[in-house]
Amino acid sequence: LGAGMQVAMKDLEIRGAGNLLGGEQSGHIAAVGFDLYVRLVGEAVAEFKGERVDELQEVRVDLPVDAHLPHDYIPGERLRLDAYRRLAGAQTDEEVEAIRAELRDRFGELPQEVENLLAVASFRAYARTFGVGEVASQGKYVRFAPLDLRESQTLRLQRLYPGSIVKPAASIVLVTAPATARIGGQPLRDQALLDWCRDVLQQVVADLALPATGTEAAQDNLTSRV
Repeated sequence: LGAGMQVAMKDLEIRGAGNLLGGEQSGHIAAVGFDLYVRLVGEAVAEFKGERVDELQEVRVDLPVDAHLPHDYIPGERLRLDAYRRLAGAQTDEEVEAIRAELRDRFGELPQEVENLLAVASFRAYARTFGVGEVASQGKYVRFAPLDLRESQTLRLQRLYPGSIVKPAASIVLVTAPATARIGGQPLRDQALLDWCRDVLQQVVADLALPATGTEAAQDNLTSRV
């Protein structure tokens, strides 16, 4: 990006987003900051080049995932910034895998934090296909929003994930957060939690969801007649 990248870096510095490039962003994937970071970079580069950029829907992922690019893995700020930008814009698993291969070729085997970051990018792209803009921890739940379920999907959700709460007026679905064991288990985190979130969307919303039960099929028929 050349000079455009320099403008973006300066813009981030002025707006106080510098810590997003380093280890300070480790721990929870503070997706509010991550999305802000991506937007600021894109706006700064586009403004410098005089280009109009079609923005992807932002997907806020605020989960306990240790996901970042360590300084000792990618030492240059501009290189890290470019990698973050590309991951944020990835729309398919194939694009994420291409970035993974390039990182491995240029910088060596990926640390776990980088593997987690790639998993976040893959999940963000997947959630975006359903129009989901936020997946976040909320107390003992994981919140998916906006997410509008048909009645049959609500039945399936409650069957597969007992204790889930659906708020149709707010387009919010709250699913009880998973643990390593039903009694006395530790909360899932990192890639295991991302895989669980993907399963929720796949089983409840996606075309590849589990086949509807007789009750669900009947409910779908009833709904279609209304």
